[in-house]
Amino acid sequence: MHRTLLWLLATAALAGSAGPPARTAMPAPPPAVGEAARTGGRPWPVPGTPVVVRTWNPPATPYGPGHRGVDLAAPPGTEIRAVAAGRVTFAGPVAGTGVLTITLDGSGSPPLRTTYEPVRALVRVGERVAAGQLVATVETEEAAPAHCKEEGCLHWGLKRGEVYLNPLALVRGGHARLLPVWGV
Repeated sequence: MHRTLLWLLATAALAGSAGPPARTAMPAPPPAVGEAARTGGRPWPVPGTPVVVRTWNPPATPYGPGHRGVDLAAPPGTEIRAVAAGRVTFAGPVAGTGVLTITLDGSGSPPLRTTYEPVRALVRVGERVAAGQLVATVETEEAAPAHCKEEGCLHWGLKRGEVYLNPLALVRGGHARLLPVWGV
């Protein structure tokens, strides 16, 4: 319970303001999967220094407008790696677009789920994957979201139950610590 609360607080702190869609380089990402494992961080789903094509903008209501993930610049054929260890719980088309969902190990109840699209999955439902493992490749431009058609991108999402979260919290985060407040 306490770990889940701390994680939610860290996610909320990292979410910041949604603001308009932006194209910005992420600060100091791990340069390689091996380096991420060595430093205790999580690998990014795309290689190199990811560029955010569109930011996370959570909807105000369940069916309201917004952007329920982030888009990372990734041309067709880009290798996609699992951000954390887990089990593949979906791999297939949704409305003609290839989608991969991985339910993350040890992430509480309900567990966290990451989604990647548009992709061609290289893993199957039920398969266990390790952090940094190659799991998919970005599909052709025809399957890309409209705002990514020219350059290509990976839409990367994160959910706990029915609640959308900012997936950048998985790679940008540190550990949130609550300090005692004396005299309260």
